[in-house]
Amino acid sequence: MPAFKGKFDFVIVGGGNAAGYAAKEYVSKGGPKGELLIITSEPYCSYERPTCSKAYMKLEGGARLPKFHTSVGGGGDLQDDQWYPKHGIQFMTNTEVTNIDFKKKQLSLANQPPVEYGKLLLCTGSTVADLKDMGTPGAELENIMYLRNVADADRILGRVKQLKTDGGKAVVIGGGYIGLEMTASLRSNGLDVTVVLPQEHFLSRMLTDEVGEFYESYYKEKGVTIRAKARAVSFEPKSPGCKQVGVAVLDTGEKLQCDLCLVGVGARPNLGLFQGDLDMLDDKPGGVKVDGHMKTSQPDVYAAGDIAAFPLKRSGGSLTRMEHVSHARLSAAVAMAEMLKPGSTHEYDYLPYFYSRIFDLHWEFYGSLEGSTVFFGDKKAKKFGTYWVKDGKVVGVFLEGGSPEEVEAIKSLSLEQPAAPKDLGQEMPRMMMQQPNQYFEQLGADKDLGNRALILPPAPDVKHLPPDHLSPAAPCSLVEELHSCPPPLSQVFGQAIEISALGHWPSAPRNWEDFVSSGCQA
Repeated sequence: MPAFKGKFDFVIVGGGNAAGYAAKEYVSKGGPKGELLIITSEPYCSYERPTCSKAYMKLEGGARLPKFHTSVGGGGDLQDDQWYPKHGIQFMTNTEVTNIDFKKKQLSLANQPPVEYGKLLLCTGSTVADLKDMGTPGAELENIMYLRNVADADRILGRVKQLKTDGGKAVVIGGGYIGLEMTASLRSNGLDVTVVLPQEHFLSRMLTDEVGEFYESYYKEKGVTIRAKARAVSFEPKSPGCKQVGVAVLDTGEKLQCDLCLVGVGARPNLGLFQGDLDMLDDKPGGVKVDGHMKTSQPDVYAAGDIAAFPLKRSGGSLTRMEHVSHARLSAAVAMAEMLKPGSTHEYDYLPYFYSRIFDLHWEFYGSLEGSTVFFGDKKAKKFGTYWVKDGKVVGVFLEGGSPEEVEAIKSLSLEQPAAPKDLGQEMPRMMMQQPNQYFEQLGADKDLGNRALILPPAPDVKHLPPDHLSPAAPCSLVEELHSCPPPLSQVFGQAIEISALGHWPSAPRNWEDFVSSGCQA
């Protein structure tokens, strides 16, 4: 690797997920060697940050660096500290950018000479919302912890090891992603855990009451104590003069004993370096305004990941900001491709995506949380979900317990946004998966198949639908067609219809009419 120079054609400020995937795009698009510099204040090159609240939290056999550097989470190479110099990229760790002069195209660094850039990508990410900044009494006490990076995760694990040995109680503040996942992680490590939720249930902006109640019950079965509709208003030490937290005081007046308090009350985009120099979104959710190619208001300056307020095509182009690894990966790739060859990329068209793995559960969501909701599935079987319907179309799907094929199916459904059956969109009946010995559920009395919702169970021993067993003629009634099949075929037929209803088999039909008119061939 050549000696450090003072000018680069391309510079990335921030070394999180977005930076790692921008570097991946840079290499795949043939970016010139020796002309990309990445600067981060962390001691590591880019890693898959979501791992910190998931596999990293296992005391034994957990994920550890260098095994989860980007871009392994997206199915790419392991971009460890040897990958970057191998591809002619300079990665400066433990380095803070103190100022950006957009007119001079120059970065000021702490304890380093300044750096000039040709094009700049801002990937500064977010920082945790800190109770100390909110003026919460006692928030400065030791063992009140937050999770944003590997260093935070190591501190939490160190305390968990102590509490497993000595015994002790943990309190989790917050019902978002961190609260959901860290409550499960701490409990899985054997701690006595109480979680304080500001709303009725976890992820209240995403989960319906029906789904939220399932997770609440499940956590209770795992031994978690839940305090819903409550907030921590102050903290007290273990004893007078002690520096360690001992009590979390709730707005209900209840005092919770704790030896560890894990706080997850949100995050804030890191905008301080360019506040006043770039156009910002003043209203919530805030962020740096970018266009569909991730360009900011300054020439040759781009933004990606948590800080970018981008036009979300699926919401009519309204500016939004996403704090999620999927968006970080994709937006960074779009930005870097545009930086390397302006005008070569399509406008960013992001499909919102969220997921989690907790205890032995896993869920995925694709699409929009707009409109009315319809529950489907079987909570006892831990396989269920929710459809979001807006303007007569399915715009989003949440699925618990889905197979990889089913997850791809709900992604396809959310991408295509097919017309929802009239019964589903207006009268809001449940769309249910039936028990294995039942083959269909008809919703509504209209004989027009386009106004009917059918979800059928997968046949347990059948992997595909033999084409030669399908009627080539369009059946006037799918129910009659199904009844006319011998029992083994009706099971196979049932599986095909279910997968088609989810938008995947083997290529999704765009609507029921097309499916039927094709002789039930996708």
